[in-house]
Amino acid sequence: MKKIITLITAVFLLVSCDETFDINRNPDTLGSGQANSTIFPAGITGLVGAQGSYYAIIGGFWSQFWTQNNTSNQYKTIDQYSIGTNDFGAAYTAMYDALNDIRVVKSQAAKEGNTKYYLMATILEVEGSQVLTDLYDAIPYSEANNPNILQPKFNSGKETYDLMISDLKLALSKDLSASVGDGPGNDDFLFKGDMTKWTKFGNTLLLKLYMRLTKVDPTLAQSGITNLINSGATFLDTDDAGMTQFIDAADRSNPLYETDRRKLNSTLNLRASKTLYSYLQTNADPRLSKYYGAGNPNNQGDFLNTATNLSLVTLSPTTSVFFISKEESNFLQAEALVRYYGGAGAKAKYNAAVTAAMARFGGTATAFLTAGGKYEFPAAGVTAQIEAIITQKWIASFPGNGYESFIEQNRTGYPKISAVPQTSDSYVPGQFAISVNNQTGNLFPKRIVLPSTVRNRNPNAPALKLITDSVWWDVK
Repeated sequence: MKKIITLITAVFLLVSCDETFDINRNPDTLGSGQANSTIFPAGITGLVGAQGSYYAIIGGFWSQFWTQNNTSNQYKTIDQYSIGTNDFGAAYTAMYDALNDIRVVKSQAAKEGNTKYYLMATILEVEGSQVLTDLYDAIPYSEANNPNILQPKFNSGKETYDLMISDLKLALSKDLSASVGDGPGNDDFLFKGDMTKWTKFGNTLLLKLYMRLTKVDPTLAQSGITNLINSGATFLDTDDAGMTQFIDAADRSNPLYETDRRKLNSTLNLRASKTLYSYLQTNADPRLSKYYGAGNPNNQGDFLNTATNLSLVTLSPTTSVFFISKEESNFLQAEALVRYYGGAGAKAKYNAAVTAAMARFGGTATAFLTAGGKYEFPAAGVTAQIEAIITQKWIASFPGNGYESFIEQNRTGYPKISAVPQTSDSYVPGQFAISVNNQTGNLFPKRIVLPSTVRNRNPNAPALKLITDSVWWDVK
């Protein structure tokens, strides 16, 4: 597989060409506050570039948004669940490069008493680490990006979650009105210095962390979520928690588009997966024509290399990349209300999420959500309601957040896994199907394995796991 190219260089094009923007300086020599204005934008863009390209590609395959084109080999290892230790090392490196920038900002903010930048940096540190630990399990966290520790220890998945929750709660408890030093402005690509929105982002991320623990530690999940909601915490209700500044130009477009379309100079690598295509088609969902383009809708086959003329996946150079969208925020809140509040208010949050998800692609959700509508929120039953929430979250993760819906499928089991091949007349549209070319003995992937570059350089790296080994919170 060719190396996927991230959008890291976009940081130089999305901000002023002022000479103070120099991320090659030694952070230890930066004057007071300079890490905030010079390195913080690079950290944001680095996380966006890595998550929006490398992990978006993998997530789209493993969430069954798309499949390998019949005549291509570009994504063969992902298609076959055979990503190995020699694959995607650049993705891991790109994430930690970005986290290094973020942690420099956090360190300087802590020293100066700049609680605003401390909160912002902590939120991004936790967001990037959450993606990494959910995909790899054990990762360096407590000793990561420390110039004095060249071989950081790996924290277990549980340790990482405990540390992320603790760090995030501490940052959210800081008095922002007492912040020392300059406040954020144009260097904040997400909220332009709006700390109310940053606080909502932090609360929503904390809600997500607790939600991941619903199976492995239901007591902590319940107490964490109910304490958060009962405290009056507010959650994301806008689309600012991501980058929206992309344009249709080289190195300035959406990283998934930049990677798959512009850098590879092809529109044919990704074809529609029958899984999502058939679900949208069966439900007459208007997003079908927005997600997929030319091709024969009657010839969809998930990973079926004998099929031909599969519908092309539609990608846009200007699509935003979200760390957490307002849809995901509402779906998280809906699930919390179903699990711990008897469902009170869950329908409204669910409806708001589906409405926003459809509106993003120019559709209207009203007819789908009213009585008898195809996506009407179930009137009763925790299981049925959670299935509806997670299924709609899956659809709304297209195109760039498929790694999150892949993780959620492992956590919840939704969408369900089909008991029959997709060629069977009894196949239920939308149910996951194993790749017919899988190299895992008909087992679904559960993680990405650590790259060999990490294992070779750090003796603290854990023993190699299989791609089919569950991460710590994925208990059955």
